[in-house]
Amino acid sequence: MAPRKKFQTIDEYIKKFPEDIQEILENIRKVVHKAAPEAKEVISYGIPTFKLYGNLVHFAAYKNYIGFYPTPSGIETFKEEISEYKNSKGAVQFPLDKPIPFDLVEKIVVFRVRENLMKKS
Repeated sequence: MAPRKKFQTIDEYIKKFPEDIQEILENIRKVVHKAAPEAKEVISYGIPTFKLYGNLVHFAAYKNYIGFYPTPSGIETFKEEISEYKNSKGAVQFPLDKPIPFDLVEKIVVFRVRENLMKKS
């Protein structure tokens, strides 16, 4: 489902999906902005990315899930909370047939903000 077009903005990326998926993507975007208000929106690796002193998190929509990419440290730190979801070293898949855990996304982003701020200083 993720189109292979080159996107310039997160808005462009989100608009390519059906309305129900757009709503989920916009909600993730809002959660990231709430947890990391100073983060910059970019497209990196062809998907929505937030940067704050380096990559913070990426996310993307696919046919059956939302991919959330908080780097390996974000996965490792929250491995217990994400254990019910398919996950790998740097990614977690939130299935579209279940509620997206926006509160968990926020906790992971807050962790990643702290981590990047510590690296910066």
